[in-house]
Amino acid sequence: MSLTLSFACESVAADGTRSSQLLAVPPRQLVIAGWTGRDAAAIAHHIEELEAIGVPRPSSVPLYYRVSAGLLTQSAAIEALGAQSSGEAEPMLFCAAGEWWLTVASDHTDRRVETYSVAVSKQMCAKPVATTAWRWRDVAPYQDELQLRSRILEEGRWIDYQQGTFASIRPLAALRDGIYQAEGGDEGRFMTCGTLGAIPNGKGEGIRPATEMELEIHDPRLKRSIVHRYAVQALEVVA
Repeated sequence: MSLTLSFACESVAADGTRSSQLLAVPPRQLVIAGWTGRDAAAIAHHIEELEAIGVPRPSSVPLYYRVSAGLLTQSAAIEALGAQSSGEAEPMLFCAAGEWWLTVASDHTDRRVETYSVAVSKQMCAKPVATTAWRWRDVAPYQDELQLRSRILEEGRWIDYQQGTFASIRPLAALRDGIYQAEGGDEGRFMTCGTLGAIPNGKGEGIRPATEMELEIHDPRLKRSIVHRYAVQALEVVA
């Protein structure tokens, strides 16, 4: 059975009028763009926090990981093998109805596998994605103002896990065009566009697992948000 995702897609007219349409999108390609920090310091920070949990340094930046489009899910819960996986809030671009759209997703990753192969780790976990999207050309002119946030449920309370703006990430269209422009036929293509560093907890832990995660993109100009929350069920590792 083929996968189809559903999005409430909002467009903004020249006079500011908003309209929404429901689009059913069968994803046919998924790319995870990694190491997408706009400046050397941001990239170095993310590399260092991943190195702290054993992840090898990238061969170049940015990198594009091709993974199964079937990993995309809009479910409120995912299953992951063991308790060592964790998510990251990322802007996601996708093409549907002849337009590119922006939503938020989580590059949920098996951190143990990541220590020996980042590419394999990307294929290990479901990739949660929101059910709301904005027309990309409406927000592209002020993309650096868009805010990316995530929270996790830790020790029984919700805490900030990531927080910043798109200004910390390379321009999204340039990232997209780095792999998709030459291929043509964009309909059904999806790309996550990178993330922000994790905010350490009181124990000094940065990237870490959580049983629940909330993702958000906030548009301060139009005072609107895309929010998605999902839970993680850890499956027993059987030897």
